[in-house]
Amino acid sequence: MNEKILEILEKQDPQVAEAIKNELNRQRFGLEMIPSENFTSVAVLEALGTVLTNKYSEGYPHRRYYGGNQFIDVVEDIAIERAKKLFGVPYANVQPYSGTPANLAVYLATCKPGDVIMGQNLPDGGHLSHGWKVSASGIIWKSVPYHVKPDGYIDLDEVRKLARENKPRLIWCGASAYPRELPFEEFAEIADEVEAYYVADIAHIAGLVVAGVHKSPVPYCHIVTTTTHKTLCGPRGAIIMVTEKGLEKDPDLANKIDKAVFPGLQGGPHDHQTAAIAVALGEALKPEFKEYGKQIVKNCKALAESLMKNGLKLVTNGTDNHMLLIDLTPFGKGKGMFAEYALDSAGITVNKNTIPAEPSSPFYPSGIRLGTPALTTRGMKEKEMELIGDWIAQVINEVKGYEMPDDKNARNETIQKFRKEIVKNQKIKKIKKEVIELCKRFPLYPGL
Repeated sequence: MNEKILEILEKQDPQVAEAIKNELNRQRFGLEMIPSENFTSVAVLEALGTVLTNKYSEGYPHRRYYGGNQFIDVVEDIAIERAKKLFGVPYANVQPYSGTPANLAVYLATCKPGDVIMGQNLPDGGHLSHGWKVSASGIIWKSVPYHVKPDGYIDLDEVRKLARENKPRLIWCGASAYPRELPFEEFAEIADEVEAYYVADIAHIAGLVVAGVHKSPVPYCHIVTTTTHKTLCGPRGAIIMVTEKGLEKDPDLANKIDKAVFPGLQGGPHDHQTAAIAVALGEALKPEFKEYGKQIVKNCKALAESLMKNGLKLVTNGTDNHMLLIDLTPFGKGKGMFAEYALDSAGITVNKNTIPAEPSSPFYPSGIRLGTPALTTRGMKEKEMELIGDWIAQVINEVKGYEMPDDKNARNETIQKFRKEIVKNQKIKKIKKEVIELCKRFPLYPGL
């Protein structure tokens, strides 16, 4: 994406061009704090917009089902080798379209329909594709979820007990809303005891692993999956890796993964995506990426301190990584939607989220999830986190009086009334102006 392409798009399709420009300005003048979101480099954006999108490349490098792939092979080879070097693994597949397809490929490679699998319960911070009941992973395979304790930490005693009782074929360690370091070594002991495949899903923390601020799962597990668009700062895509330990358990495991991705689940790879992944991995191999990863965590800890100083309750009372969960139950149940919308009105983008022992529902949860990757990418540091934490607390204070009714029929009326009122809130309007001024000090994509 560059100015020239936008000029062409404006002439060809002004409606789409306008929507893209509006989204660029939303990102430019707002604080993106959803922890699964980040900003790619301009180089990654350029790779995504290349002629590689025109090519069909079913198969793998040097063994394709279509001709004319000699340059595509070069690109995919680069992405594979960089992934292997970055994470210290003997095998990597860079073709999965995204995180959930990557995880489904792992199931296909290691499990039969009906096999028992274990993953962290979704309302406890787990991921949809780790066996949640409405996902294919919970429909095709028999899911036995584990939970977190009242303090918000994974209940390893329960994990061990469930594993011994159910003898799972596969155990996941990984989460989408867990603010503490993942206990990879402890999971390995449990998985080895019951002879299960052990998969670490590090989609959220891959960049932190690369930076050395989160323990690597590679010495402990058989398979690692990750997306590439979160803390890795890449395009939307995914990687599946097999470790030395995985090849010791099953020497044919890498081949099984390849077959599960293609032809098992996918057709032709998205070659422009592969190129952008290669570029992002190249950026992550540079020494400065380690400093960037360290700053993400420093920022998140500073943000946590600011929020708690302002009287907000955090799940686990802090963080080890890039993410925080604010528990809004001191103000009542089901407040997450109110907080998300009010913060969005102030130019601060977060997402409503369930908390451990959620008293409401996933539709109207009692928490919000937020993080620091995108803010760190813009160059913000601890001083800005202190200010932002203060703003968030002020906004949440403005919605404390709103209650979600138990009567489902009354909820829509309540939500509509709330939205009309909150956009007129003078304190929130003031904060939004201050947010815009802060964003101007840390410009996103200058020149675009």
